[in-house]
Amino acid sequence: MSKSRELSNRLQEVIIDGTWIANTNFKNQLETLSFKVVTQKIKNYNTVADLAQHIHYYINGIKQVFNGGKLTIQDRYSFDFPPIKTQKDWDFFLNRFWKDTSELCELITQLSDEKLNAVFVKQEYGTYARNIEALIEHSYYHLGQITLLLKKE
Repeated sequence: MSKSRELSNRLQEVIIDGTWIANTNFKNQLETLSFKVVTQKIKNYNTVADLAQHIHYYINGIKQVFNGGKLTIQDRYSFDFPPIKTQKDWDFFLNRFWKDTSELCELITQLSDEKLNAVFVKQEYGTYARNIEALIEHSYYHLGQITLLLKKE
């Protein structure tokens, strides 16, 4: 299996359909929840919706670069998005999350080894491979938080 296919599979696993690492994934955790559950505030923690939108922010931003656009995402804005106020808002967000993740996974599979080892936007950001791996690790980190928040719910 090529390195690009392996990275694509790992991202798809954590977001859409895998269970090997965490015994779950974002889709499994989120797709049947109501907007009331995912927006419920527990102490001063981020909500489930906040964490899911945060990961989508990075997926969408990286996808934009892979499609030839500029890297416009910034950490300081990674929790700035309109609140989820209705079930329709939540369902719309989830559909975008799954769609953007699938599209990014497809773009990743098309990367050559040379591109995987190339600089991602700026030297200081490392390679394409490093950024994909960071996205996967970041996603697992927040998946764990979501799982814990849902146990308190």
